[in-house]
This record gives sequence, structure tokens and C-alpha cells, in this order.
Amino acid sequence: MPNLPTDLFFDTAAYAHRDLLAADTAWTALKSLQSYMDAQTYQRTLFGPGADGRPLTHHLVLFNGSIMAADDTVSIDFGDATKGRLVVQRHGEPLPGASVIMAGAVLVGADIRLGQGVLVESGAFLKAPLIVGDRTEIRQGAYLRGYCLIGERCVVGHTTEIKHSIFLDDAKAGHFAYIGDSILGNRVNLGAGTKLANFRFLPGNVRIKTTDGPVDSGLRKLGALLGDETQTGCNSVTSPGTLIGPRSLVMPNVTVPSGAHPAKSILR
Repeated sequence: MPNLPTDLFFDTAAYAHRDLLAADTAWTALKSLQSYMDAQTYQRTLFGPGADGRPLTHHLVLFNGSIMAADDTVSIDFGDATKGRLVVQRHGEPLPGASVIMAGAVLVGADIRLGQGVLVESGAFLKAPLIVGDRTEIRQGAYLRGYCLIGERCVVGHTTEIKHSIFLDDAKAGHFAYIGDSILGNRVNLGAGTKLANFRFLPGNVRIKTTDGPVDSGLRKLGALLGDETQTGCNSVTSPGTLIGPRSLVMPNVTVPSGAHPAKSILR
């Protein structure tokens, strides 16, 4: 098998879930994602009663392991969560690290864990299991379909759909994206309308094209692995089984073919 190790694409030293990405082959983490998340601890006592699929009727504030309704004693400054500008006060006293789930958000299932300083906007749909790191922003209309592992200071944007995927820290999918069975590296940014296709038309596992010949991923569904600091242009598409090395650029309106693309690629 060609040498496509995890560290060829991602620096995991500071990532809270680096153990999941410790395998030699870059896409192995996706094979282990379900079992890894099933073994995690969640805030079930907080989310269980309200995670029944009905839109929340009022804002909720998570602080110091408890959850409270944002009543008249609570004020919220809805600043950029990724920059630590989500500010919550109660009786005029700051609640440092408080997270906010806005009225109108929908939660399904109790296996949800939100870090500190997280903002979930109205209209977002969060399906368990789900783990979200500190100071991440989940925007209006976002759809997280389960087995989503989101790092710190990330953005899951307006009408962005994520399914069985991993975001490393500072990864951003701000607008109209689809991310299925994929991994976004540190500081990856997806242009509006980016689609990471994960399913072949033809039967069989996704095969990855390399200079040494095709490699069977062992996965029926495999989207893209985008190395650290890679950026995609608007309305770009990656074919199933696309691996792009760090600091690469995908130009707008491009369909990237399946295969392993080296670091600093410019894909036109």
C-alpha cells in the first residue's frame, strides 16, 4: 500500500481527539469514528429531557455543568464565538465559558457534548451522537446528522450538512456545504457551495488512485480528507476518495478527481 499516513495530512498534536487519528493510514479514523464516539461521555443529564426533536421554545445557557433558561436575568451578546466574543451575563455578572443554544434549534438524542463558549443558532438541527469543541459556532440551518466530531473554533455554517465526519481545530464550512464521511484538517476553509461527495455510483468500496495504483479504502462511503490549511473555492466538488495534502488550493467550480494529491497542490 502506498504510504499515506495521517501525519502527511494533519498535525494532531494539539487536537483533543488525537488518539482517534493515531492510526498509520489517514482514513482509518473514519472506520473507527462510530466506536470511538459510542465510548465517549456525554452531557445526557443536561440534554436528555429537551432533545426530543421539537424546536426549543427559549434560549438555553450551559454553564459549569448546568443548564438554564435565558430568562430576564440573563443577557447575551451574540458576538463571534470563534473569537471568544459570545458573552453571557446573569444579574450583570459574567458567566465565562458559557455556551448558548438559541430558541428554534432542534436537538435529537441525549448523546451530545458541547464545549465552552459554543453558539448554536436558531434553526440548527443537531442529531446525536455529537461532540463540539470550545468556541465553535453552529449557524442557522446547519444539519449535523450524527457521528459528527467537531473541534475547537470551528464553523458549521448556514445550510451546511455534515454526516459521520471529523473537523480538526479551526476548520470552517461556512455556507451551503455537504461534508460526508470526511476529515477537515486544521484551519481548512470551504468556499460556499463546496460538496465532498462520499458515494460511488458503481458498487464496491471507494478506491483511491495513487501513483502506485489504486488502493481499496475498505469503505463503501468515503468523502475527502483535506489536509491542514487547505482551501476550496466556491461550488467546488471532490469525488469520493479524494485526499488533498496540506496548504493546497481548489479553484472555484472545479471537480477534483479521486486520488492522493500532494501538499501545496493547486487544483484547477
